[in-house]
Order: sequence, then C-alpha cells, then structure tokens
Amino acid sequence: MTENLDMVYLFGYSGLTGNQLQRLLPILKSQIKKNAKLGLVLIHDGVIGITTKGKIQKELEELLSLNVAVFAMRSDMKARGIAPEYIHDKIKSIDYDDLIDVIDATPKVVSWM
Repeated sequence: MTENLDMVYLFGYSGLTGNQLQRLLPILKSQIKKNAKLGLVLIHDGVIGITTKGKIQKELEELLSLNVAVFAMRSDMKARGIAPEYIHDKIKSIDYDDLIDVIDATPKVVSWM
C-alpha cells in the first residue's frame, strides 16, 4: 500500500476538545499550494468525530475538501467504538501494517500529537 506522498502527518488530537486541527489546516493548505502530496493519519483520539452517524465538525469537513489522503487507524477506531463502515468516504481505515507501508514510502513524517 504505497500512496506516493511527499509528507504524512500523524495526528492524534480529538477535534471535539481542542483547536489543533484548526491550527494545522493553514499549514496543509500552504503545502498544497506548493504542489505537495500530503497524507494525514488519524491516530489515538484523532479518530474521534469521524463517524457519519453524528455531526462532522467544520474543520474536519474542510480537511476532507482538501487534496489530502486521510487515513484512520482501525485499532484506535475500535477502541473508541467507531465502526469502519460509518466513517466518511474520504477517510480510509488502515491497520498497523498499512501504517508502516505509508510511513516507509513517505520521505517526511510529521508527528502532530
């Protein structure tokens, strides 16, 4: 599973409890303007709020409108009671092997936790 990304962010904050995603969005937009191929992996509490069964927060909607590959860790979703079939279509659920593949194929990894 290679995505051919220039940079991938590991994001571990819940959008329901802070403004970290709001602070990250301008950075992502700036990099997209420079034609960077970006990925964002939602890990830990970063998976909270991605279900389509509730209201998706404004910042997550904005993120999903960008040209960013968005992934969510299946084990973190499971730990928080989020079923993969109820996440947004633009978010791909992945397991640890997939995460290793993404990280291995990406020259820059940024931890935003």
